[in-house]
Amino acid sequence: MNKKTLTLCLCAVAFCAGLLIALIHEMKTTEKTDEGKEQIINPFYSQYSTPYRTAPFDVITLEDYMPAIKKGIEIAREEMDAITKNPATPTFENTIAAMERSGEMLSRATSVFYNLNSAETSPAMQALAQEISPLLSQYSSDMLFNKALFERIDYVYQNQDKENLTSEQKKVLRDTWKGYAEGGAKLSAEDQEKLREVSMRLSQLSLQFQSNVLKETNAFRLNITDEAQLAGLPKSAMDAAREEAEAAGEEGWTFTLKAPSYSAVMKYAQNRQLREKMYMANGSVAIKGGEADNRAVIDEIVKLRGERARILGYATYADMALEDRMAKDAKTVNEFLASLLEKALPAARRDVDMLKEYAKKHDNLDTLQAWDHSYYSNLLKEEQYAFNDEILKPYFQLENVIQGAFYVAGKLYGLTFTEVHDIPKYHPDVRTYVVRDEKGEFKAIFYGDYFPREGKRDGAWMNSLRDQNKVFGDNQAPHIINVCNFTKPTADAPSLLTFYEVTTLFHEFGHALHGMLSDVTYTSVSGTAVPRDFVELPSHIMENWAKQPEVLKVFARHYQTGEVIPQKYIDALMRSINYMEGYATVRQLSFGMLDMAWHDGRVDEYLADENHDLVKYERTAMAPTQLYPVVDGTAMSTSFGHLFSGGYAAGYYSYKWSEMHDADAFEYFKENGILSREAGEHFKNTILSRGGSAPADELYKDFRGRSATPDALLRRAGLVK
Repeated sequence: MNKKTLTLCLCAVAFCAGLLIALIHEMKTTEKTDEGKEQIINPFYSQYSTPYRTAPFDVITLEDYMPAIKKGIEIAREEMDAITKNPATPTFENTIAAMERSGEMLSRATSVFYNLNSAETSPAMQALAQEISPLLSQYSSDMLFNKALFERIDYVYQNQDKENLTSEQKKVLRDTWKGYAEGGAKLSAEDQEKLREVSMRLSQLSLQFQSNVLKETNAFRLNITDEAQLAGLPKSAMDAAREEAEAAGEEGWTFTLKAPSYSAVMKYAQNRQLREKMYMANGSVAIKGGEADNRAVIDEIVKLRGERARILGYATYADMALEDRMAKDAKTVNEFLASLLEKALPAARRDVDMLKEYAKKHDNLDTLQAWDHSYYSNLLKEEQYAFNDEILKPYFQLENVIQGAFYVAGKLYGLTFTEVHDIPKYHPDVRTYVVRDEKGEFKAIFYGDYFPREGKRDGAWMNSLRDQNKVFGDNQAPHIINVCNFTKPTADAPSLLTFYEVTTLFHEFGHALHGMLSDVTYTSVSGTAVPRDFVELPSHIMENWAKQPEVLKVFARHYQTGEVIPQKYIDALMRSINYMEGYATVRQLSFGMLDMAWHDGRVDEYLADENHDLVKYERTAMAPTQLYPVVDGTAMSTSFGHLFSGGYAAGYYSYKWSEMHDADAFEYFKENGILSREAGEHFKNTILSRGGSAPADELYKDFRGRSATPDALLRRAGLVK
């Protein structure tokens, strides 16, 4: 069983119901039973017969998952039994490689389920996730606690010098051995049972947390019928709000907490009360009491994470999570965050003081609140640089920005992307592309899912439906998905992006390239299977090309006239790159500091107090970064999906850690050519194609010839001279 099957992500999302399910069932292939009756074949039971073996979304129904996952577990158990009962002396091939080849059908079903459970959910699918999660947790625990299996793994590990293993095989062996040795294989039966219960409950709580956030986010709708209250909002935001209202049979304009709707109000609405109302709604998600309140969920999650760590011999969850990451321990992380805060805090305070002065002059506002920041920041930016997002948006049509990202991938890595329409999709909005290399050889399938929906969680992310591998001999191409929540088209205009959305698209595409360009043998080290504090390097570095004038001139064209973005706008954009960078850096550091407070041991005292207060604890953790007055009735933690349902626990610092590496790495491209194919090949060959086949610090040194330092990051952010 490969590691990715063992560590299945637990997200939340749905597929189809009602008439659609009935129609899909009619389309399914059937076979004859022994009695001569026809029965529907579960699409997960065999290799897909679709183009490029893509997931057959057009025939998959909610009813297919449970039987496929149960059968997948059954088959995987039989495969693992065959490994443990093999009478031959354990070797890498008959033990580790055999494990890598196992669980294929289970991976097929779970990869589709959990991808959709993030991008297209429903109450029925969320309920099913709560049923599936314990089954997978039980199976994972059974494998990790299998002493006979671990004895074979340990034999191979202790005798590896007797085999002529490649460096990748050594890394896979080490990862597998460590995963089992420290995952419970050495524990007593009593501790194994405790760990099993903890793991199962944690998987359920993660799903519950995300379900609560989605429920609360979808529940908020602000309908306004007085247009005067919406002064300042651009036409694009007004059109989107009107369409939202019309779709619900409402008059006027309706705003939601989905990113495009929420951010438009916070940035442009002159009505301060409206901004405050939206801010309070967003900040109070899952903290208002009732069934969807996440405070008790968080308490139980952090308690169980600490318990899991102690069962496995670690003092804190952070100690356990960080051991195999580049940072290694909580002390290094906290010192890293503190050192950046020391550099950024003075600049952040200057940013806020500048806004306070501007708001006083502009509107005679005496006290600036958190819901004022985006609005006055945008106004001041427009005055200082003579442009704003609304001026730029006509030049950032989604289709053109996508082609811009493809252009960079072509220049650096020789890739071409051809949109096709014969690959099944899980939603009509999804776009599908066949990716080929410079020789025209098939490289990957790429899915782009760009618009918000009620069943899609907020944010942006990359996932894979199939990871690149060669475990069965042939090279199985990866199937990669980018999921975003960008501004939707309206009746009057296509999807036009803010520059922030442009960089988000490039960021997620960087993750996609990491998956698509993988060239390893074993699935467990394929693509993005790298330490959390290294995985953001390919995504962060990709953002740099969205900010290069020579790239902007390729994709930034007016959606109506085709005019290339004027040089004056490029110049203004370049001058404004570091605008409010001090504030943005401190804000990001505040999230990392909150994360560590939940996981580095300080939380034990919080949990020990019967009258503990989550909001008070959070504010204490974030106090060093507080730039605006505290707002009662709000909290960050209760909707902080990265920490409690997204895999970034004790790892949020990795965004800044990866930025340090990306700033340092991009200087290599500036030295050797921004669009240099030779530079791109070097980055691909040393980092992108190698996945997790070597330690992350080794991969970076292979690329750069040395370790990264914060110097380039601080220079780029304008925080040092």
